[in-house]
Amino acid sequence: MEKAHDVLIRNLCEHTALAEEDVAQIRALTFTLRDLEPNEDFIRQGDEPKHSVLVVSGMVARYHLLGSGRRQYLAFHLTGDLPDAQGLFIDQMDHGLSALGPASVAFIPHRELFIAFRRRPTFGLAVWRETLLDAAIFREAITNNSARPMQARMAHLFCELFYRARAA
Repeated sequence: MEKAHDVLIRNLCEHTALAEEDVAQIRALTFTLRDLEPNEDFIRQGDEPKHSVLVVSGMVARYHLLGSGRRQYLAFHLTGDLPDAQGLFIDQMDHGLSALGPASVAFIPHRELFIAFRRRPTFGLAVWRETLLDAAIFREAITNNSARPMQARMAHLFCELFYRARAA
């Protein structure tokens, strides 16, 4: 399996030119790997985040827990994604994350990320850019779910996941 550091570097380099010093800073981060079973939650709605998560392999989903106990899936995340980067700036998670099948994730301490961002601002901007791309995908999903017929919604979802999986 590809090392977590390499997965993150490859993903960030898709949209940002990282200097060797940025790459070295990423390699200095502490990653705690965790293998997940299908449907295993690894972040729960209401948690107070102290780590960010990198998807090292597999597919995970962001969801919101409804009052009825059912899940409303909000987004799907693939290898290389940082599905909870916004957790760096919120005190309590307003959503959960769960593996859709076998998956592996790496937890990165927030305190280390903040230090790394101060030392290497380009790294911080790269993570911010990934968060903005995630938000753009989310806005498109809202449009997709509200304005298109069912067949078009499913086609859009499959095309998006296919395109993103090729990049991962």
